[in-house]
Amino acid sequence: MEFNNKVVLITGAAGGIGIAAAKKFAAEGAKLALVDLSQEALEKAAASIDGEKILLTANVAKEEEVANYVQKTKEHFGHIDVFVNNAGINGEFGNIVDSSVENLEKVLSVNVVGAYLGLKHVLKVMTEQKSGAVVNTASNGGLLGAPGMSAYIASKHALIGINKTAALEVADYGVRVNAVAPSGVDTAMMRSIETNAAKGHEEEARKGFEASVPMNRYATAEEIADLMLFLASDKASFITGSYYRIDGGQGTTSA
Repeated sequence: MEFNNKVVLITGAAGGIGIAAAKKFAAEGAKLALVDLSQEALEKAAASIDGEKILLTANVAKEEEVANYVQKTKEHFGHIDVFVNNAGINGEFGNIVDSSVENLEKVLSVNVVGAYLGLKHVLKVMTEQKSGAVVNTASNGGLLGAPGMSAYIASKHALIGINKTAALEVADYGVRVNAVAPSGVDTAMMRSIETNAAKGHEEEARKGFEASVPMNRYATAEEIADLMLFLASDKASFITGSYYRIDGGQGTTSA
């Protein structure tokens, strides 16, 4: 198995993509450290995931809590081979002139600060052991624009920049850093975006979002997880500093 006895640390592990990734890594023999904000949500998610695992609660926007989940993972398993830097939120929907600074700050605190802090502390471990692979969860929103989602779009543009920079900083240590950039994924986050975009008309919003994709559908969480596994694997041994659109062709028509 590709990840037999390797340690995979996943943030946002109780969400749709996090659960799908955890299941696929576990099926390939990985040991898991699963991080999310809610212990209850983690326990519910973990019930469907096989293999050895530890559950760690953390607010990824708080450095002491990030340092704690990294330390506990290393203490329990001895090393960290893969970091799926996945925690994220979409925030409120609204044009810039109607949006609050509080919404912007909340989204950036999780999607940018949280991802940055995860890299800061995990990469210390990986550079010391001179091995490791990171997969950041970006978005095709980090490449395009989307009316009403300025905070989210800004956060994912920032993450792609951080992804490139981190890869350059750790390349000499045998550590790789890449990102996935999905379009809409059929998860609870997309349900939230549909509600924010057209409360009371979610089905119409869904149809509109799907119609913007040449393949006329959302991605599944499992499809995103498959790309994550590839980027974390030895099959991607000469890939770093890159981001990979997984968007059904949406970026091809919109960029």
